[in-house]
Amino acid sequence: MDTILFLAFTESDGSLAKAALEALGAAASLGAPLSVGLVGASLASASRQVAGCSAARFLSVTGEEFAQSRYSTDAAAAEAIARAAEATVVIAPASVRTNRAVPGVAHRLAGAIDTHVTALAEGPSVTRWYYRQRMEAVLTRTGRPWFILLESGCHAPFAAASGEAVFETVSVTLPPLRTTVTGVRSPQSGEQTIRPDAPLLFVAGAGWTKKQADGQTHPREAEELILGFLHKTQASLGGSKSLVDLSGEGEAVLPFMTHLNQIGQTGATPRHPKGLSTCCHGEEPHVVGWRFITERRAVNLDPNCGWSRGKADVLYVADAFEVMRKLNALL
Repeated sequence: MDTILFLAFTESDGSLAKAALEALGAAASLGAPLSVGLVGASLASASRQVAGCSAARFLSVTGEEFAQSRYSTDAAAAEAIARAAEATVVIAPASVRTNRAVPGVAHRLAGAIDTHVTALAEGPSVTRWYYRQRMEAVLTRTGRPWFILLESGCHAPFAAASGEAVFETVSVTLPPLRTTVTGVRSPQSGEQTIRPDAPLLFVAGAGWTKKQADGQTHPREAEELILGFLHKTQASLGGSKSLVDLSGEGEAVLPFMTHLNQIGQTGATPRHPKGLSTCCHGEEPHVVGWRFITERRAVNLDPNCGWSRGKADVLYVADAFEVMRKLNALL
């Protein structure tokens, strides 16, 4: 029988992020012997979050060197825990840190790795999507150790009665550190538009920049309506390729929209419980990005747009400017 290692990096406050708890829930559901390995500057909150998972062993690597994301330290810590656990299957959340460091760990241990996994089943077997989220495959591997990076939003977060886990400290020999983190620069909270954990995804299409019923464009009002809605709801913002291309070309349309907001065939594939698309035709390249949105609604003046052909749960045939004015007023 396989033995499972759940591997994760803690947040700055010593807790586990929602994506990590989802990966732990998936690992615990496989019914195999389980170990937990955590890396970070502190495990203060994380030790209580994982205490109820009935793991046979709790392993940790702690210290200020592991507070920041750095390939050399992250890979060394993950390798040390994987060797100490002697697990045949290692499950970790797909995050910036794990996506960068864990593939190198798999190589060091002569193992195999699968990324962008969307489901786990006993066996174990994994599910993932190919060809721009159009084809779904179920995979198994005979090679061990097998590293699996689970995407966020694909499993219910682990939840159990809080306790206090007792961790074994794993020693790590670090290579010379050539990277020093001097600080973090990020946009103000009011300017942040990409929120992976938001319950709602709001997508704007190129129709916001087109001429309206009066024959004029209204980019300034479009900006106020969209940002006003985002500030009131704390929704995440997405955009169609045509719209983000306009912004990237320096057009004075929606300056807050960048290619990081792009949803669709050549953009992101988010996983939010609900999605609202406005001024977007809902054609296949864009709808691919909505594959994992649970409830999909759209606003479009064209009753024959792609959203009306079975791609949206609800289509509002209406003017998006009028709808958003009313919606913001209600909010």
